[in-house]
Amino acid sequence: MLAIVSDIHSNLEALQAVLADIERRGASEIICLGDVIGYGPSPRECLSLARRRFRLTLCGNHEWAVLNEPLGFHRAAREAARWHREQLQPRWYSPKEVRDNWEFLRSLPLMHRRGRMLFVHASPSNPTEEYLLRTDVDEIMHEMSPKLARAFERTDWVTFVGHTHYPGIFTEDARFLVPKEIDHTCALQPGRKLIVNVGSVGQPRDGDHRACYVTLDKGVLRYHRIEYDVRETVRKVAATGGRLDRSLGERLLSGS
Repeated sequence: MLAIVSDIHSNLEALQAVLADIERRGASEIICLGDVIGYGPSPRECLSLARRRFRLTLCGNHEWAVLNEPLGFHRAAREAARWHREQLQPRWYSPKEVRDNWEFLRSLPLMHRRGRMLFVHASPSNPTEEYLLRTDVDEIMHEMSPKLARAFERTDWVTFVGHTHYPGIFTEDARFLVPKEIDHTCALQPGRKLIVNVGSVGQPRDGDHRACYVTLDKGVLRYHRIEYDVRETVRKVAATGGRLDRSLGERLLSGS
């Protein structure tokens, strides 16, 4: 069994709950589609867990922003990226754990292929930045946006993405399958192309505050929603004394 996670966003409580659930299910490996950091109060702890527990971690736009500059970010996200850089970038006196985490951060690849499956953070066309949104399909006219069409052109069979924090499955006939509409399960078919958004572990935005991730086992994809101590994460955001905008914690309560 393969577990696929994304967009942890420095939410240690959500990550720990998801890892416990993955272990309970007996998954043999975990792939992370990026954004381990960003927004949340526990970047060091989450990066350390990612380094130890994930078979593969990809570079998301928030990793790129911490390593470079948070270009195009709104104010709260930009301030969070800069605070995370302060937390993560090693000094001459930093312990080995901090130095190892920084080297791990710098080593993250943009994409990964496994057979006919592609793993990216955002989109096959732009691995760290392009948003594939539900509004990219017109289910009445059975049409898709040019950017989604390009993404399918670069998809051999199944592409796994995150980035939008909104779980669901794009189909080649211009549909968007919300997990609850398919009983949280989808059987992969040999000739059917799909782009699967695995949702967000640490900052869901589909109106459900619970952490979200997927498993793939014997050709069957399943979405999982996991409760965690969201109020503890909100408290930690507030405890940064303004270095993280309080809204980054408060929005977790509603999953928005």
